Amino acid sequence: MTRLDLLKILVGQARTNGFEFRRWYTARLGVPWISADAALALLDTQRRYYALLFSHEFASTFWKPGADITFQVPTQTFDRVMPDGSTATVTRKGFTRRSSRPDAWRYHLREMSVAGDPLRYMRKYLAVAEDLEDDPDEASNPSAEKPTKPKAKPATKKKSATPAKREPRPLPEGLPAFLRRPYR
Repeated sequence: MTRLDLLKILVGQARTNGFEFRRWYTARLGVPWISADAALALLDTQRRYYALLFSHEFASTFWKPGADITFQVPTQTFDRVMPDGSTATVTRKGFTRRSSRPDAWRYHLREMSVAGDPLRYMRKYLAVAEDLEDDPDEASNPSAEKPTKPKAKPATKKKSATPAKREPRPLPEGLPAFLRRPYR
């Protein structure tokens, strides 16, 4: 997937959440609007996509308010005064925390600024068809029949606490819908 394709998907997802790309483009970059394709090409070629990715308007619409965030709390070491007056060093192990906040986008902006490549960080939050891995045997010989297992009696199933994994969305074909619509 090229950087331009990734930018199209990112802007498309933010646009479905209410991001006004044309207004942001003309106001923040000060460049006249020609078309969505031209705007995305300019962001890609001149590496102006950093302005888009770190824009508060874009981030606050890309990550919806109240969205669940998962983050790692690092190991902490600090000194503490004990009841007998002595000083002890306390070490707390790192752990994973899940939270739902109205300002989750601020957390993601902070993490994206620390990450080496902001587009790679954003890529983690997109589900596209390239994420699916094909079985090598199936891909080379699609007409081969799969071996069937003998059917056994169904055992009583326990309900698991983890929800079923969602299928990723397929990679879009052609231009996204927001690029085809005329602007007013």
